[in-house]
Amino acid sequence: MTRRGFRRWSGGIALAGAIMVGAGSAEVSATPLTPFRYEAQAQRHCPHDKVVWLDFRKGIYYRKGQKRYGGGFDGSFVCLNEARDGRYRRSLLGLR
Repeated sequence: MTRRGFRRWSGGIALAGAIMVGAGSAEVSATPLTPFRYEAQAQRHCPHDKVVWLDFRKGIYYRKGQKRYGGGFDGSFVCLNEARDGRYRRSLLGLR
């Protein structure tokens, strides 16, 4: 392969890679998750939303009134909409 042919070929790969990267970043639009240590902090952050306890290890959030709300070392208070946008699941415990 000549040197000129290599440049043309490698430029095509770089262009294809740039297009793929650009297309992939346009699809990603997630709401950032803002964890808080205290419930009042989370409520000030999202005054028009409910606050939930998010267990990071299990990937589940608990609503106020559920047994595990505010408990555990692997969790934090977050806004309900942020937890839903982050693809976390709701807990069914205590909702029966």
